[in-house]
Amino acid sequence: MAVHSDEPSALPLGAEMPEGARFIGPIGLAPNWRPGDAPSDDDIATCVACGLCLPHCPTYRLTGEESASPRGRIAAMRAVAEGRAEVDQTFARFMDLCLECRACEDVCPSHVPFGRMMEQARVQIEPLRGRGARFVRWFGLSVALRRRWLLSTARLLTPFARPFLRRRVRRFIPYGAPGPRVPRVLEPQGEAKGTVAILIGCVQDQWYRSANRATARVLARNGWRVVAPRRQRCCGALQAHNGRLKSAGKLVRKNLKALRRADWIVVNAAGCGAHMKEYGDLLKGEEAEAFSARVRDLMEFLAEHGIEAPAHGPWPGARARVAYHDACHALRAQRIQEQPRSVLRKIPDLDIAEIPNGDRCCGAAGLYNVLEPEMSDELMRQKAEAIASTGATVVASANPGCTMQIAAGLHALGTEVEVVHPVEILDRAYASQDGDG
Repeated sequence: MAVHSDEPSALPLGAEMPEGARFIGPIGLAPNWRPGDAPSDDDIATCVACGLCLPHCPTYRLTGEESASPRGRIAAMRAVAEGRAEVDQTFARFMDLCLECRACEDVCPSHVPFGRMMEQARVQIEPLRGRGARFVRWFGLSVALRRRWLLSTARLLTPFARPFLRRRVRRFIPYGAPGPRVPRVLEPQGEAKGTVAILIGCVQDQWYRSANRATARVLARNGWRVVAPRRQRCCGALQAHNGRLKSAGKLVRKNLKALRRADWIVVNAAGCGAHMKEYGDLLKGEEAEAFSARVRDLMEFLAEHGIEAPAHGPWPGARARVAYHDACHALRAQRIQEQPRSVLRKIPDLDIAEIPNGDRCCGAAGLYNVLEPEMSDELMRQKAEAIASTGATVVASANPGCTMQIAAGLHALGTEVEVVHPVEILDRAYASQDGDG
């Protein structure tokens, strides 16, 4: 940010604001966001600047800079709200460097809603982006992710486009065909406990469809009628996290209509589940709040309602060591930690390995691994090395972005470790049991 004083100078990243100085924005770049799009005064006031969040923030740990911490970012938001600052490129940089992993929320004694504040702050900085960057974001987030046929086309063209993509981007794209889509309706085995609607998703549906099929089979096996309405859309998380709250709101309304007839809405992607549990915050109103109250993470749902314990392990005659990865939006935003482990412990011949510093972000964070490659790569390296140290042959990851990131990191280390959704491990165990019968 620029500092307005007798002799204006640049405020270095992480420097303290001089007394009496104020922030000014670049001339000619007046914001086109509305005050209601900015972090609210009430939310900003919840932060007492205690600093307990600092050691838990990935960007602060790597840089040691106050401006790369939640406290520093909230200080910048407060300065804008109080008129001591304007939104400029340095303010945008402070906000862009955040992973929105919400580790700060997990340890905050004041319960600062930092994720919500970051989404609103990113609405403020969108007008500062160049025309090309705005077009790419608009097309990707507001057009492609909202239209399944465009995503399907992109996935079909991936093998042809792969040689022309940058090497760094290529390593994140999974190989292989996704296979058939999950059925629209799958009847339960035995007496029905109720009806669950599952989120198909966007990235999950196109590149990790096997997890969706395993989700439907496992739920049906455990007595649930499974529906996967085709009218549903992307959950809107990526749009909300990247300053496009209006686009996110349109997707929310479509999903409220498409998924409302089920007893529960079950989500197998941590980032999507966390966002859908906050539909009430985004739209406001009883319908959205009631919908969010029925949203459950898949592993949370299975732990809550119980499962049939498999008779065999997923790999007959062999014992497997599985490292469980805690996705930030499961661990931090949804407070889900023990539930997936309790489900996996019901599977025979399975050892659960705890990853050193497993609560730390892997660096995927939606579009972060593309937009902030240096920071993302360092976090990816740390996570991959921590996983490799466990000696696990399989990693259970319940978020597609994390799965891409971890697989790329392990590949870079030269380790042969399979990365799958935890429900796929349970599904394989059931298949092994059925094959024996």
